[in-house]
Amino acid sequence: MTRTRTRTRTPRLPLTLTAATVVVAANILGATTADAADDPSVPPGTEATATAPVEVDANDPDLKLPEGATLAQAKVLDIKQVVEDEAGEERREDTNADVKFALQAEVLFPKDSAKLTGEAKARISEIAEEINTQNATRIRVFGFTDNLGSSAHGDVLSRKRANAVQGVLEAELNDSTVTYEVRGYGEQYPISSNATEAGRKKNRRVEVSFPRTEG
Repeated sequence: MTRTRTRTRTPRLPLTLTAATVVVAANILGATTADAADDPSVPPGTEATATAPVEVDANDPDLKLPEGATLAQAKVLDIKQVVEDEAGEERREDTNADVKFALQAEVLFPKDSAKLTGEAKARISEIAEEINTQNATRIRVFGFTDNLGSSAHGDVLSRKRANAVQGVLEAELNDSTVTYEVRGYGEQYPISSNATEAGRKKNRRVEVSFPRTEG
């Protein structure tokens, strides 16, 4: 069967922040799914990077190129653009390689629940449109919670919420060539402080990420 893709509009988000960032990684814990394309070590955006450069003496003779030597080819650094709505309920991150959406749990689910609201399904449908636009066939859906309650409860709840979002994406895309990786990380990888309710609200989220179209 021939698969036809339709390019559609990008989900609407008022621009409030643009930044180039480097994020230090942490160790992970989580379960893989049977239909996962591969097994990443950490959620997108938390990959390990080199340490900060040391101070360099520009006059050091050891830094001079030997006669006949040439410099390596220039490398384009990965730039991250972050777009977030005014209420902070939805966040989009674009890099050279990937697109990631983060939706706060409050706009997707009732408190301590993994049952999606009607509004949540509409928001997830917009993400499915962007997946079609990027012709993505490998999708990661990761759930996160704050640090309230037991760690075990957070792990289970975040996984159930990720499963719920993945279910809507699968129904919207209706494409057997698409593979999903679904994980629940619980309170791991907070993006804000858990010391305040405002910070905990940001940490309660589901992230959907996928490769962007090359070129």
